[in-house]
Amino acid sequence: MFLAFKEMRRAKARFGLLMAAIGLLVFLILFQQTLQVGLIDAFVGGLRNQSAQVLVFSVDGRRNLQGSIITPPQEQQIRQVDGVAQAGKIGERSFTATAAGKLTSLVMVGYEVEGIGSPTTLAQGRYPSAPGEVIASDADASIGFAIGDTVRLDPGGYELKVVGTAADSKLFAAPTVYTTYETYGQAVRAFNPDAAAPLPSVMGLNPVPGVTAEQLAERVNATSTDLDALTRTQAADQTPGVSQIQQSFQVIFLLYGLVVPFVTGLFFLIITFQKAGSLTLLRALGAPGGRLVWSLMIQVVVVIVAGVAIGTVLYTPLANGKVGGLTLTFQSGAVLFWGVLLLVLGVLSALFSAQRVLKIDPIAATTGAGVER
Repeated sequence: MFLAFKEMRRAKARFGLLMAAIGLLVFLILFQQTLQVGLIDAFVGGLRNQSAQVLVFSVDGRRNLQGSIITPPQEQQIRQVDGVAQAGKIGERSFTATAAGKLTSLVMVGYEVEGIGSPTTLAQGRYPSAPGEVIASDADASIGFAIGDTVRLDPGGYELKVVGTAADSKLFAAPTVYTTYETYGQAVRAFNPDAAAPLPSVMGLNPVPGVTAEQLAERVNATSTDLDALTRTQAADQTPGVSQIQQSFQVIFLLYGLVVPFVTGLFFLIITFQKAGSLTLLRALGAPGGRLVWSLMIQVVVVIVAGVAIGTVLYTPLANGKVGGLTLTFQSGAVLFWGVLLLVLGVLSALFSAQRVLKIDPIAATTGAGVER
């Protein structure tokens, strides 16, 4: 340990630059991880955090809330499935609206029964109880969707009053509101006076005690080939586009994950060659090879831990802000996961340098050969 820290003090610039480089890479990894979570939450957070445990799509909708329509015969069929404790219609439609004096797109979700499609928890306010009242995503409060704000649908001029806000409840990365199915129907008819009563996009279900959401979904799927029942987690994860987002980020994470151990391993390998003479002399004076390797590994651990700490410090101020319409949150699990993973990969990448140290022949001190080449 004395040798490890002694060398690091004598080469502060060299080791400091390596720590800074690793810190920057860690910052980029964590920020990209947070962007991925924020993007997916903005896209399907409303599905993941709504109260229905099972969502039943039409097969033609291809698990897309915007493309699915449940017909009255299908609705009746779903309600009669064994194990259904509660069932309710859930409608979804996009509108053009004016909020805070600006024109914007708006996603509206109408639920028939509170607890079947409504947000699971409220950040502030209350659930709608009168026509025209809605719950909005708290991420959109600054753009005209705070409690007390009024949003007007265009065309039609139907007004919505925000009475509550919910966290992580956006859909399709657009401002999202939740309301009763009655208000949802009124909004559709105001937008298009010739429209008939809107059909539900999906049916929301909660199972009876003793029946899991997975079991209920299987029972619904067994009743008809035209129905596609998913748990809310499956509905969010299998929404078209989500897997493509995840795959794109996974490629980025793979590249970052390879760069850190590569840089660390190459750095210590170069260091090993540069100090070949002094290592050979230490071996000739009786220093055990294991002690030299232990010193090397201490340096690797210190450098990686310091780099992760630097990256986390850089990441923290940005982890609770906003990027465009995305709300970012600090990902403590990602910090722990990447910290441990990079530490393990860094140590493994240094094993080649350790092997070179162990191959030093003390006799080489008399010839100046140093580390084997």
